[in-house]
Amino acid sequence: MTPQKSTSRKKPQILEMPSQKMAVVYMKGDPNKVMSQFMPALHGSVYKLKFELKKKGIEFKVSGLRARWPNAHLVPKDEWLGICSLPIPEEATSIPQKVPAIEVKIEQWDYGTVAQILHIGPYSEEQPTVERLHKFIEDSGYEIAGVHEEEYLTSPQAKVQKTIIRYPVKKK
Repeated sequence: MTPQKSTSRKKPQILEMPSQKMAVVYMKGDPNKVMSQFMPALHGSVYKLKFELKKKGIEFKVSGLRARWPNAHLVPKDEWLGICSLPIPEEATSIPQKVPAIEVKIEQWDYGTVAQILHIGPYSEEQPTVERLHKFIEDSGYEIAGVHEEEYLTSPQAKVQKTIIRYPVKKK
């Protein structure tokens, strides 16, 4: 399920998103160094869940990775808190643990009104896109009401990286 409803993904937009049940892992450190340690646990657990639910007649497609960065750019990069997630079906009540040393949890991510923009290019060059989204939020009479979230539409190895940058927002 993709939350995008607009015909243009390059312009910032404000839209409504439903809540989503997510499989999540928490990590701390430079994302370029620690994500590779946590992704096998997250993906392994979600794929194991997918096969368990398929046996019960519930099918779902594993979609793109999402990550929230509550303290990004507020502390040194090696202290960033990352919350990486994959959407899972509402029917999921527990999630198998694939990597014993890394706990995968189930959380409900509430969305509601969000502002988002598509960033095309390397993650290291996101800042102007983030600033453009912040200005759009301000100019539209909203304010940021939650943490920075990214939805990765392509892998880090993709020739052209595409990332949706998103914030929950509320009217001023």
